Amino acid sequence: MTVRTRFAPSPTGLLHIGNARAALFNFLYARHHGGKFLLRIEDTDRERSTQHAVDVLFDGLAWMGITPDEEPVFQSTRQARHAEIAHHLLAQNLAYRCYCTQAELQQMREQAMAEGKPPRYNGYWRDRDPSEAPPGAPFTVRIRAPREGETVIQDLVQGDVRVANAEMDDMIILRADGTPVYQLAVVVDDHDMDITHVIRGDDHLTNTFRQAMIYRAMGWDLPKFAHLPLIHGPDGAKLSKRHGAQSVVEFRDMGYLPEALNNYLLRLGWGHGDAEILSRDEQIQLFDLDGVGRSPSRMDYAKLSHLNGVWLRQADDARLTDDVLERLAGREGVTVDDTLRARVLTLMLGLKERAKTLVELADSAAFLGRHVPLAFDPKAEKLLTDEARAMLGLLARELAVLAVFDAPSIDAALRHFAENHGHKLGQVAQPLRAAMTGGATSPGIDATLAALGRDEVMARLGAVAR
Repeated sequence: MTVRTRFAPSPTGLLHIGNARAALFNFLYARHHGGKFLLRIEDTDRERSTQHAVDVLFDGLAWMGITPDEEPVFQSTRQARHAEIAHHLLAQNLAYRCYCTQAELQQMREQAMAEGKPPRYNGYWRDRDPSEAPPGAPFTVRIRAPREGETVIQDLVQGDVRVANAEMDDMIILRADGTPVYQLAVVVDDHDMDITHVIRGDDHLTNTFRQAMIYRAMGWDLPKFAHLPLIHGPDGAKLSKRHGAQSVVEFRDMGYLPEALNNYLLRLGWGHGDAEILSRDEQIQLFDLDGVGRSPSRMDYAKLSHLNGVWLRQADDARLTDDVLERLAGREGVTVDDTLRARVLTLMLGLKERAKTLVELADSAAFLGRHVPLAFDPKAEKLLTDEARAMLGLLARELAVLAVFDAPSIDAALRHFAENHGHKLGQVAQPLRAAMTGGATSPGIDATLAALGRDEVMARLGAVAR
């Protein structure tokens, strides 16, 4: 058997973090077992499904590096096939026409509730002759649910899950307008796509029992099911906007790397010993469903930020430079050009040591694209006293005549200047940093000056020196 998994989102909103984790688990499981990962867009809700939402899904998955092995399937293009199966079940007397009106169905629900029973369809047309219906009356098609025994799902995460068949009603599989319902479409698509493993959130567990009726009525083998516990907020409640970012797009905009988000989502509900930082190849090698827990996971945004910092420090400097320049483009007072690119790339090793997100990284690099006169934050203003400005004037003269303007030469010059003028190195470096950046933090001051270049350093010193 070749393993075939699928991710089947509805394009009615952003790619939620819970769905993204389900996509990742499906992708890794297929790769681990040498199988195929497929993508199906469940866009049968034409009012809520939009092309923008489809584009967001594709964009988010591509950013995460989760790519399908075959062309995506759009469920809306397969409605004739779904209806074909409904009519087949009808012809085999495994389904039947139901002529109940909305008013009659409502009356059934109210009566059931009055009797302390679940509000569901009572099977009124299950064994009636269709000739009893008014001529030309609209009808739905309902599947004949088993009345006796129980349905058991052998779930690869949850274990055996059981439901008494008496608790299930005869579900509609074809609406009165001839369109198939979600439950039917999912089963037909999974069967036709040869899906072997359905890995999804445990909020779909109830659907699985309903879908099992269709599989068994058609005589089709059920795929193996694995229902993942949901992701909750830090307080244990359902993840919502009040907890923070929820969608892949939000995390990307906030400056998280896809490697970090993938790594974090993998460890959110799955574990392999003490392994924490895992590359994509390591994830594929290690991932299997026996490592998935049964309890809901809680988002820990602080842990994600820490993990992102780890991945930032490992990331390629040229790639990070491109990311930073993209984020600085259009920022007021910052010129994005080849000069800035060279400066950022030169200083990236030091810049990324302090950052936890690409937003922080861009903020810390912005000074490299600004021009004199710089704006100074309160900490920088405090450092640039009259005495400090006078000292920087003297320092400028020595830096101007350096034979080579590189980090080692600058470091030697700063140390020599501090010693000659009776200062500690920090007493020179801190005002100098304020003059160069407009703030009080930067990578090593020697590397910072070297990245800016002699002409820019002289211009910035000239703007503050007394």
